Amino acid sequence: MQIAAILRRWIETLATLYLAWRETQRERQAVTLAFERGQLVVRGARADGKARADIQPGQTLSVDAARAARNSFVVLELPPDRIVTRNITVPTQAEKFLAGVVHNQIDRLSPWPVGNLAYGFTTAAAADKAAVEVRILMASRADLEAARERLAVHGLNADRIVAYAAASEATGEGEPVTLWSRASDASGEGLADAARLVAVSVGGVVALTVAFSLWALASTGLTRSESEDLAARVKTLQQKVQVSRGAAGTAPPAERAWRAKESAIASVIVLEAVSRALPDSAYLTEIRLEGATLRLAGLASDVPGLLAPLEQSGHLAGVHFSAPATRGPEGKFRFSIEAQVEPRIKVAEE
Repeated sequence: MQIAAILRRWIETLATLYLAWRETQRERQAVTLAFERGQLVVRGARADGKARADIQPGQTLSVDAARAARNSFVVLELPPDRIVTRNITVPTQAEKFLAGVVHNQIDRLSPWPVGNLAYGFTTAAAADKAAVEVRILMASRADLEAARERLAVHGLNADRIVAYAAASEATGEGEPVTLWSRASDASGEGLADAARLVAVSVGGVVALTVAFSLWALASTGLTRSESEDLAARVKTLQQKVQVSRGAAGTAPPAERAWRAKESAIASVIVLEAVSRALPDSAYLTEIRLEGATLRLAGLASDVPGLLAPLEQSGHLAGVHFSAPATRGPEGKFRFSIEAQVEPRIKVAEE
C-alpha cells in the first residue's frame, strides 16, 4: 500500500511539472485582456517576447482578434474596484519565508473568508533597510469566477488572472500580481487528466523497456546456442583430423613414403616442365621455388606468349606476370613470372 501511495504521489508531481512546463511554453504567445466600460479590451499582446501585429493594444476584441487569442495564453486583468490592497512590513531576514508569512497573516488582513479568497503579493524596498514592504492584493473568488464566465462568453478561457498595485492601476503599467492561474489551481480535473497522461506514458516506457529486455535475453540465448553448435562442429572436425593423422601415422612405412612422395613437390619435375614449356628464344636468368610458389625471371622476344605454355604444362597454375616487362639487350624483354606448383604429382602405376 505504501509503494502505491509513493507511486501515485510521484505521478502527481510529474503531472504538476508537466502542466507548469506546458504553461511556460504557451506563455511565449500571450494576450492580456481587461473589461472596460462593458467592453473586452486588449491591454497587450506578445509572441516570443515581441509585440504581435495581429492584435494591437487598446483595441476592442473583434471576432478576428478573438479567434487569434484562442490559440494564445490568455491573461485577464481584474478591474481595480474588485481589488483590496493591504501593506505589511517584515524583517529582511524573513524575506525567504515571505510566502509563509503572508499565508499566516491573510486571514487577519482579508475582508473575505480564506476559502473564498484569492491573493498575490509583491515586494518593495522600505524606508528602513532592515525591513521589506509587502503589498498584498486580494480578490473574492466569486469575482474571479464571474470574470472567467464573462470571458467565456467571447469563447475564451483565462489561463491567468492578474491585478496591478494601486500605484500603477491608472496606467496599467508595472509588474502584474498573479491572483489565480490554471497551473496553480491544477488540483482538480486538469491535474487528473495530466496524471493519467503521465501514467500512460510511464507505463508505455516500462512496457517498451521490458519488451526490449526480453528480446535482448532471447537474442543472447539464441547466439549462445549457435556458438555452442559451432564449437561442437569445430570439435568434431578436429577429432576427425586427429583420427586421420593417427591413421596416417600408423600406416606401414612404405605406404607413408608413397603418400609423402605424392604430396611433395618434385623440383626436378618442375624444372623439366618449365624447360619444355619455354620456347628456344627465351632463357632464364633466375628460377626460385619457395614452397609451392615458383618465380621465374629472364629474357624473351615474345613475352606474352610465355604464359599459355607454362599454364598448359600440367604442373603450374595461376601463371601471371609479377612485374611489367622491360626492354633488354638485343631487342629482348625482361620478364618476371610467378606461378603456383600443383601440390600433388601422381606416380604412374605399372
